[in-house]
Amino acid sequence: MLSRVFGFGRRPFSSLSEQEILALAISSEEDDARIYRAYADGLEKDFPQSTKVFEAMAAEEDGHRAALIELHRKRFGERIPLIRREHVKGYYERKPDWLVRPLGIDKVRSQAEDMERQAHLFYVEAAKRTSDASTRKLLGDLAAAEQGHERLAQRLEQEHVPGAVRNEEAATERRQFILTYVQPGLAGLMDGSVSTLAPIFAAAFATHDTWQTFLVGLAASIGAGISMGFTEAASDDGKLSGRGSPLKRGIASGVMTALGGLGHALPYLITNFWTATTVAAIVVFFELWAIAFIQNRYMETPFLRAAFQVVLGGALVFAAGVLIGNA
Repeated sequence: MLSRVFGFGRRPFSSLSEQEILALAISSEEDDARIYRAYADGLEKDFPQSTKVFEAMAAEEDGHRAALIELHRKRFGERIPLIRREHVKGYYERKPDWLVRPLGIDKVRSQAEDMERQAHLFYVEAAKRTSDASTRKLLGDLAAAEQGHERLAQRLEQEHVPGAVRNEEAATERRQFILTYVQPGLAGLMDGSVSTLAPIFAAAFATHDTWQTFLVGLAASIGAGISMGFTEAASDDGKLSGRGSPLKRGIASGVMTALGGLGHALPYLITNFWTATTVAAIVVFFELWAIAFIQNRYMETPFLRAAFQVVLGGALVFAAGVLIGNA
């Protein structure tokens, strides 16, 4: 781990021979082609047209690799040294974003642009370190090609991903985000914010002890978060419903449930009862407003209707807690 962070055991780029620079370029082109194909595989289900773009980009990288291998064969023979980007100090690394599913279309496009920019800079520097005319020419051509890949990507997108398809892909990605994160998180926030109102305020008015009230709120919030998280994760594996990873949905639901309850439990760390209760009531107001905002923003529920439903439900639960606590 320390060797990766501080570069221990890595060679400086300036120490590489021309053969090693060619070998590094070959392995890098091979890795980038694999990454582009992994992007294509990850996007195939939801973004079939964008898949064609990354397949074409992978084919371009294959062409670069073939040209580099042919040059190495002519200059140095058949044996290519084993040197990869992780062996060179200061050399750019590829984050394993392509291993994450589902892939976000905008994130993938942005990552591809970064890959091409980094590859361009590498070939520019590599060309400076070679004296052989044919090698220098090839590296210069590859630098220009990598710089031109952004235009290639734009051309391929115009060919395979016209405006209507791009809008459709954006809508698909937004829908997947809502199904995987927003809906479970919103359900958790509503459950955590509303369902814990009664036990927390009942404990507060029954005991007038802020520490005991905080413990009740902490237990209710954490317990509800664990329960909601497991329930969401176990209820649907996402394969038929298309709601995405059960683990991600469970985490979103569980975390938001716990946060919803902790929001008005934490004020009871204040020792003065009425101050703590006033702050908790203010926090409840903002929690309910946040729920209404999310419903309006992502679920397209009219804001006034969402606010009325949430405030009415919250007020009823709050009143039940106060009445029970004063009984």
